[in-house]
Amino acid sequence: MSLKLKKWDIIKHMDNEEFISEYLKMAFESGDISEIIRALGDVARARNMTDLAEKMGISRQGLYKTLSENSNPEFATIQKLITALGLQMSIIIPAKSIRKRKYISIKSPKI
Repeated sequence: MSLKLKKWDIIKHMDNEEFISEYLKMAFESGDISEIIRALGDVARARNMTDLAEKMGISRQGLYKTLSENSNPEFATIQKLITALGLQMSIIIPAKSIRKRKYISIKSPKI
């Protein structure tokens, strides 16, 4: 008896906004551009490439090329894609970078 395996496809699991948000967040936190592009491509495929390309004002083939392996899209293109996906980006300070503030207590002089 042979065991049949199906190729696992993340797109089948992109059925809610919270999952998509966390998936993209992890990709961006990795700092790896190819990982970010791959994750954006996965979300784009889950959301319909043709519709997204139309919203972005580019061809479907152009969107596939933008999200292909080893591509180096301009930031403006990434921003258009994120907007077309109905998402927005935020900048946050990583928790490990937040410094503890020292508060100084100042006593008023006695007169």
